[in-house]
Amino acid sequence: MSDSAVLGWLEQHHEQLVNDLAALVAIPSISTDGEHEKEIEQSAELTAEQMRQAGLDNVAILRASGSLPYAYGEWLDAPGKPTVFLYAHHDVQPVNDVGEARWQQPDPFRLTRREGRLFGRGAADDKGAITAQLAAIAAYRKTVGKLPVNVKMLVEGEEEIGSRNLLGFFREQKQRLLSDVIVVCDTENIEVGLPSITYSLRGIVSLLVEVQSATMPVHSGMAGGALADAALALNVILSRLYWNHDRLPVPGFYDRVRPMTDTERQAMLRLPVDLDKTRKDLGILPGVEFATQQGVHLHEQTWRLPAITIVAQEASSFRQVSNQVLPRARAMLSCRIVPDQQPEEVFAQLKAYLEANPPWGVRVNVTSPHPAVNWWMTSPTGPAFTAALQALRDGYGKEPAMIGCGGTIGFVGPLAELFNGAPALLLGIEDPQSNAHAPNESLHEGDWKNLMRSLVHLLAHLASC
Repeated sequence: MSDSAVLGWLEQHHEQLVNDLAALVAIPSISTDGEHEKEIEQSAELTAEQMRQAGLDNVAILRASGSLPYAYGEWLDAPGKPTVFLYAHHDVQPVNDVGEARWQQPDPFRLTRREGRLFGRGAADDKGAITAQLAAIAAYRKTVGKLPVNVKMLVEGEEEIGSRNLLGFFREQKQRLLSDVIVVCDTENIEVGLPSITYSLRGIVSLLVEVQSATMPVHSGMAGGALADAALALNVILSRLYWNHDRLPVPGFYDRVRPMTDTERQAMLRLPVDLDKTRKDLGILPGVEFATQQGVHLHEQTWRLPAITIVAQEASSFRQVSNQVLPRARAMLSCRIVPDQQPEEVFAQLKAYLEANPPWGVRVNVTSPHPAVNWWMTSPTGPAFTAALQALRDGYGKEPAMIGCGGTIGFVGPLAELFNGAPALLLGIEDPQSNAHAPNESLHEGDWKNLMRSLVHLLAHLASC
């Protein structure tokens, strides 16, 4: 292989790659509201067309029963070489232009270049990964004509709604998809310019907390102070989750939490941390503290300790506000779990804790509205990880970091098992300023180029695994 020719193709065609990404971003393939199925179909079709243009074969739109579309392509003309499975997703989050956080461009679906970044919904999560993976494939196919390994690429259409059909699809399509190495570009670099491989992910348990005090709302002048306020009762219950720089006060909640090893802790402590910069990246207001446990490192808190977040709360609406004592209120909770917590046990612990001793004797019912997703962790060793580390050194010119992630990618563990223990390489495309799921989502253009170069090197290094 001529490294210079393949890498040179990336440099010479960078503006075309930006245009390819812009075309993907321009389609509002929002999967969360059920109102953009047409756009999701368009996004899958465009992804498939870009796969063909990059040089993949047998490109097709695939589905599981009732699923949104997946785009699939492959190149299998490297006999005797490993097969690499590339994953990305083409669905995106809504615009979420609320409160003080506003998009700084008129159209969030128009890719906009400024200050070294590419702004647009889906640019970082995860359409930039589609373009980067296809760029590495095209760089080989358009220069030396072939890839150093076999490649199977799947681009999902419902990741932002929990990949609800993906595991069934993987099982149905096992023989078509079976590969030796999994590569996912849907995680974060710990900072701009520092390539990162993620080796642990938190899982997630969802809880719906419903409170009822009466059969109907009642005028607050007639019943205020006499009738139990369901909204207030709900908030009293939720306040039990306040941790005040200590552990969450849920009995048994931490019993199974796997502590970091000394080796992991020392590696974590060597990573760069700028708390002032982190405060700015997270948009924390002046005077507001980090909520971490006393003496716990920020990375350990978000990578290896469980957390509970109230993600939605409802009793009435401001548009229909009325002077009433409200009889019903509910909240949605998101609980991130870590090795070696068990999802069913965590749900039972939280249900018992939140339902016990309700204020005024109101009825409290805690259910799990969505299937739990387990945590994942691997040992970042072996030939595939050695290849990935070298590829990132080649692509970024820096020593990569091994990191955890507080988020959840539920299919990674089950897919690795389905592929007979195939190693999973989770490479960063986002960074702390990417604002994935938030206004002004963006991709650092320099790191995006570095990722493309790294993927070129990765395919070459994996050829000898």
